[in-house]
Amino acid sequence: MNGHGPGFLGAYAQALAEYVETPGEPALATGFDLGRQALAEGIGVLEVVEEHFRLVGMLGEDTGAPAEGVDTLHLDFLMQTLAPLDVASRGFLPGTRGLRRQRERADELAATDRFRRALVGALQDGFFVADSDRCIVEVNAAFGELTGYGADGLPYHWPYPWLGDEAATSEMAAHLRADRRQSTMPVRHRDGRMLWMAVNTNSIGAFAGHEGTVVGTMRDVTTERAARAREQLSARLSDELSAATTVADVLSSGLREGRAALGASAAVAAWWTGGEEQPAIAGADPAAPSCWGDLDATVRTALEQVRRRPTLTVTTVPAERRPGYVAGLAAPVGIGGDCAVYFEFTEGRPSQADDRALMVLLLGHLSIAMQRARSFDDVRRTSLTLQRAMLGKLDPSPWFAVRYEPAVPPLEIGGDWYDVLPLSSDRFGIVVGDCVGRGLAAAAVMGQLRASCRALLARGVSPGQVIDDLDLVAAHVPGAACSTVFVAVLDARTATVQYSSAGHVPPMVIGPESPVRLLDAAASVPLATFDRSPRPEATAVLAPGATVLMYTDGLVERRTEDIDSGITAVMEALASRERDAPGVAADGILESRRPAAGYDDDVALLVYRQPPDPLAVDCPATADRLAGLRREVDRWLGLAAVPPAVAADFVFAINEACTNAVEHAYRNRPPGPMSVRLRADGDVVDAEICDTGRWQPIRPSTTRGRGLALMRALCQRVEVSTDGRGTTVRLTLRRPAPRFRGPVGG
Repeated sequence: MNGHGPGFLGAYAQALAEYVETPGEPALATGFDLGRQALAEGIGVLEVVEEHFRLVGMLGEDTGAPAEGVDTLHLDFLMQTLAPLDVASRGFLPGTRGLRRQRERADELAATDRFRRALVGALQDGFFVADSDRCIVEVNAAFGELTGYGADGLPYHWPYPWLGDEAATSEMAAHLRADRRQSTMPVRHRDGRMLWMAVNTNSIGAFAGHEGTVVGTMRDVTTERAARAREQLSARLSDELSAATTVADVLSSGLREGRAALGASAAVAAWWTGGEEQPAIAGADPAAPSCWGDLDATVRTALEQVRRRPTLTVTTVPAERRPGYVAGLAAPVGIGGDCAVYFEFTEGRPSQADDRALMVLLLGHLSIAMQRARSFDDVRRTSLTLQRAMLGKLDPSPWFAVRYEPAVPPLEIGGDWYDVLPLSSDRFGIVVGDCVGRGLAAAAVMGQLRASCRALLARGVSPGQVIDDLDLVAAHVPGAACSTVFVAVLDARTATVQYSSAGHVPPMVIGPESPVRLLDAAASVPLATFDRSPRPEATAVLAPGATVLMYTDGLVERRTEDIDSGITAVMEALASRERDAPGVAADGILESRRPAAGYDDDVALLVYRQPPDPLAVDCPATADRLAGLRREVDRWLGLAAVPPAVAADFVFAINEACTNAVEHAYRNRPPGPMSVRLRADGDVVDAEICDTGRWQPIRPSTTRGRGLALMRALCQRVEVSTDGRGTTVRLTLRRPAPRFRGPVGG
C-alpha cells in the first residue's frame, strides 16, 4: 500500500492493534470509517485484505499467538472495514456495465452516422439541410458539383448565392416555408451558367431541438428541360410561322419566339434585297430599332459577317472583359446570304450547347418559312400587278388622295375599286364600288364593271344614267349581281358634285366651318337586283376647303358593331382631320379604323379637297404678329392640300419674308402695314408678301442676312421687287405629284 497515502496505513495499523487489545463495538466502528477512507483514497479491496493479513501476522509475532488465531479473532474488523468497499463495488459494477453499453451504443451511432454520411455523399442528387434561420448547414459533394458551392463554404446564409433572380429567390423561400414541396427552378452556377433544378424539400417537423429544419435534394434537369423547350419551340414556331405570309412577319414571329426560348434581352434580323444600300430591319417587339443605322455597331458587324456563312452556322459574340461569356448569338437564315439574325444577352452569359441547339432549330424553321414567304411574295406580286393594272395609277390632281387597303388573307386582292376620270380641266368623274366576294373572281368582276363605268363617264353620261347602264352590264357578268357603286361628277370650278348611289355606303363631306354630313340624297338598290330605272340623282355644293370622303363598306363594317356605329366612327375621324392634307387625312382615317389583326375586308378610299379661297391677311409689320401669321398660313396650306413636310418649308420661307419686312422695311420708324396673299392654282401655290416701307441695308459686320438664301432654297421661285410704294416678295411653291398608294406590299 505504499502507493497510497500514509494516513490510511498508519490509521489501519493503529486501529487493528487497539482492537486486538480491546475488542468491542467502538473499535469496529473505527474499521467502518477506515473502509470509507480507503474508498475515498481509491484503495481497492485486495489491497486492504493484503495489508490486513500482513498486519495480523506481525501482531501474532509480537504476541506469540498463532497467526490463524489472530486472523480468526480479528476477522470481524476486516469485514467491518470492507463493508463500505463492498457496498461501493455493488453499485459500481452495474454502472460499469451501463457505461459499457453506452460506449457500445455510441460506437453503433458513430458507425451509423458514418454510414449516413457515406450514403448522403454517394447520392447523385444534391443534398442540403437548412435550419430554422434558413441557413444551409450541410451539403453533400453532389450539391457542390451542381451549384459550385460545396461543403468548404458552409454555412450559406440567406439569400443563397446560387439563386439567380428574384423569381428563384421567391420560389426557394416557398420551399423553406412548406412542409413538403416539389418544383423546378433556375439556379445560377458559381461559374455563371444558368441551370434548371428539380428541387424537393421536406420539413422534419417538431423533432426535439430541430423545429423548422428542412432537408432537400436538387437534381439537374437542364438537359431534359432544354429538350422539352426545343419541342415546345418547334410546336410554337409551326403555329406562328404557318400564318406568316411576308418576310417581315416570318422574322418578327421567329425572333419573338426565339428570344423567349433563349432568354435573350433583344432580338433583331436584317435582310438585304437587290438594289438597296441598307437592309430592312425586323425586331421581336415594337420598341426594336426600325432602321439599320439605329443598330449598335457591334450588332451591325455581327450581322454583316455571318450572313454569308454556311447555313445553320451559329456564331458567338464574346462579351467584353468576361472570358468564356457571350454577349450575343448570330446566324444566317437560309442559303441566299441575304438574311441574318442576332440575339443579344445584355448581361452576358456562359456559352452553352443548349443555346446553339435551340438556335439551329429556330434557323431550320425560319429558313423553311422564309422560302415559303418568298414564294408567296411572287404570287402576291403577280396578283398585285393585276390589281394595280385594273385600278390604274391615278394622279389626276393634287386635290385627290386614293388608298386601297387589302384584306388580310391571302392574295390580298378583291372587288373594291375607285376611279377618278378627268373629264376636263375642272371636272372629274369619280367612282367607288364594291363587288360581292373577294379574291381573283371578285377582282375579275370589278375589272369589267370599272371599264364599263369609265366608258360611260367618258361619253358624258350623268351619274344616274351611268348606274342604269351598269345594271344592264352587271346582268350579263357572272358574279356582278348585288355589286354596289357610287358615281359622281365633280366640278371644281362651280364647287358642285352631282351623284347617284346603287346600294353603296354614303360618302361624307365636311366644310371648314360646318359639321360632317352624308351624301345620301340619291340612294337606290345594288346593281342587277330590281328594275329601278331611272336611278335618282342629287347635287351637293362644296364650300371652299371642304373635304369629301368616299369609301367602301370594309371601312365601316365590323362583326362586333352595327354599320351605323361604324359610319359614326368614320365621321368622327373625318372631323378630326378636316384641316389635314388629303393624303394625311386618308392615312389617318384608315389607321383609326384598322383592327388589331388587320382589315378582314378590302377597303377602297378616296379623299377630295375643294380648293380654298385665296388667303389674305393684313396686319402691322410687328414681331408679335408673326406667330399668329404662321398658324394662319399653315392652316390654309393644309386646306390647299399641301403635304405637311412641304407646307412646313413654305411656312418657314414666308416667315423669313415677313421677318425681313418687320426688321428692315420700317427701321427707325413706326411700324407700317404688311400684307400676305396666298393662292392655289393646280399644283402651284403662290405667296405674295408686301410692305410699304423702304428696306435699310444691314451692316456688313453682322452674321445675319441669310433670309433670301433660305427662301431660294425652300421655294421654286423667289422674286423681290421694290418701288416707291414699298417692297413685294413673291414666292412660288410647286406641290409634288401625289404618290399612288395601291395595295400594301406592292
